[in-house]
Amino acid sequence: MAVTEYLDQFAGLPVVQFESDAPPKAGECAWKIATERDGESLAAIFARFLDTVDAAAVTHLVVGYWGTYESDKADPVALLIDAAPRLPNLKALFLGDIISEEAEITWIELPDVAPLLRTYPGLEQLGIRGGLSLALSRLSSTALKVLQVQSGSLYAPVVRAVVASDLPNLQALELWLGTRMYGADVTIAALAPILSGDLFPALTRLGLMDSEIQDEICAAVATAPVVARLRELDLSMGMLSDDGAEALLSGQPLTHLAKLDLSHHYFTEPMMERLREALAPVQSLLMEPARRWGLDEHRFVQVAE
Repeated sequence: MAVTEYLDQFAGLPVVQFESDAPPKAGECAWKIATERDGESLAAIFARFLDTVDAAAVTHLVVGYWGTYESDKADPVALLIDAAPRLPNLKALFLGDIISEEAEITWIELPDVAPLLRTYPGLEQLGIRGGLSLALSRLSSTALKVLQVQSGSLYAPVVRAVVASDLPNLQALELWLGTRMYGADVTIAALAPILSGDLFPALTRLGLMDSEIQDEICAAVATAPVVARLRELDLSMGMLSDDGAEALLSGQPLTHLAKLDLSHHYFTEPMMERLREALAPVQSLLMEPARRWGLDEHRFVQVAE
């Protein structure tokens, strides 16, 4: 499957694409800038955006399609670094609000985004979506509270960069791990420092999602020290079966959680009943099983291509 819908909310605000002659006040929305294939360059649209809105009042920004297939495609990170003096109050940024009709997630090319945290020291939320060329170096920020890395093919060096980062106030971490079919190579060993609870002392929300090793992740989570201080745990979007559910039920208590997301799963109906009973105090998102294709063991992650 692929990403088929744009963000309609980001960091608590509605997303509004820049194109109106009479836009709303900047503080009331998360602005989105994007181009179209063979359309005006993102650089030109961004320049007009900065000249049109009260840029100093912009706090939330979403960057969509920037020309993935064009030879003269924009570099959104470079554009943002150059614009930093005009966006002094930017607090939340999402790079890559791109659906599959524009570019499959594995073909979204992004340079290293770590320089953005140096350029925007007040950034509290950073989301990035990318694939084949997604790279990340060590992050350092005392302001960052939310980090989202969405990929259908996450590479171990990206996770190692996250693990090596200095983010003392990080409250929420979301990683879409993807599938080996498109190059993903993240292992449980790579995730171990996150699960140990030794990193990110403020962390209360953790998402390890969209993985073909989702059952192994559940087995690791079942004894992971970090779980005891989480309020929300997201294990959705992956190839989650009864084996993963059994590991969770046999492991440490999860009823302290305010929310547990297990959606897009391959549970049998008896296992769903066991989970509903065991997790009754928790806001648990089970929903219906993901569609099976052919044999029962033939499963897919939710976002891969």
